[in-house]
Amino acid sequence: MVVVIHPDDEALLAAALGRIGDSLAVSVVHGGATRQLSVLAGLEALAKAGVKHAMIQDAVRPFIDHALLDRCRAALEGGAEAVVPAVAVADTLKRATGGRVEETVPRTGLYAAQTPQCFRLEAILAAHSAASASGRSDFTDDASIAEWAGIPVVLVEGAPDNVKLTLQRDISMADERLNRPAIPDVRTGNGYDVHQLVEGDGVTLCGVFIPHDRKLSGHSDADVALHALTDALLATCGAGDIGDHFPPSDPQWKGAPSRIFLEHAARIVREHGGVITNADVSLIAEAPKVGPHRQQMRENLAAMLGIALDRCSVKATTNEKLGFVGRREGIAAIATVTVVYVSENKA
Repeated sequence: MVVVIHPDDEALLAAALGRIGDSLAVSVVHGGATRQLSVLAGLEALAKAGVKHAMIQDAVRPFIDHALLDRCRAALEGGAEAVVPAVAVADTLKRATGGRVEETVPRTGLYAAQTPQCFRLEAILAAHSAASASGRSDFTDDASIAEWAGIPVVLVEGAPDNVKLTLQRDISMADERLNRPAIPDVRTGNGYDVHQLVEGDGVTLCGVFIPHDRKLSGHSDADVALHALTDALLATCGAGDIGDHFPPSDPQWKGAPSRIFLEHAARIVREHGGVITNADVSLIAEAPKVGPHRQQMRENLAAMLGIALDRCSVKATTNEKLGFVGRREGIAAIATVTVVYVSENKA
């Protein structure tokens, strides 16, 4: 991360960084006389780090969220050279002089641009350099420079809360928002699934194939653990269940790896502003033995969910030879997840 500041703000930046410790690698660059020159200095510093893309964020927009960043990143990974988050203009617009309305401006096709504005670094650095060399200093954002340089700009959905702090009332709103009591929105989701055991050569549990004289019957790979965990995640934001998103009647999911389902559910949680903090799976089976594979199962869950290994738990028990599990007719799984949702992004 590159932070561009005025030389007089060194102490202020040091105090701010002190609150987050060493979790971020931050380079500090002194800005120029204008915003354009400051951004150019930041881009030049970023280029030395050897990165391919740049997200340019105005400090006066402090309320960005992970979902917005994910949309921008996805557009860049999809091949876009310039990406701008924007919201469609909803208000009726008037052009006026001296307090008198001259005309109503059609709002069809009008969008309010936000930041972070994201680019292929080489392209936006060249555009900024060209603008500086030509004496152009009248651009109001980086996307305008990209447009001037002939770089196609793609829009992604912005966030209504991603406001720009410009007027005194904006500062007052931000103070109120930041100082409101921090009541965490912690949600717990539960999921349960069971699959029948049939003749076969092994079962897949938590993404790990375990050789066995039987296999689990199902439309996909029948990973009962990941199915239960998928339902648990979807439950935290009221997003239905696995059958709503991946109906067994759809042939495209025939034999599909269940990690597709789990990663899809995790993405939905993030889009709703959720942060997955814990995942726990209990497997109920007479056989095969889960213990030798438990560590790999935990590692798989951590990778699929994007969380630390110590936040993932896999347990196994038998059913004491009772019921369909005790008769070795099937395997069941119970999953529990904990997700913290940012209050401004409640589902």
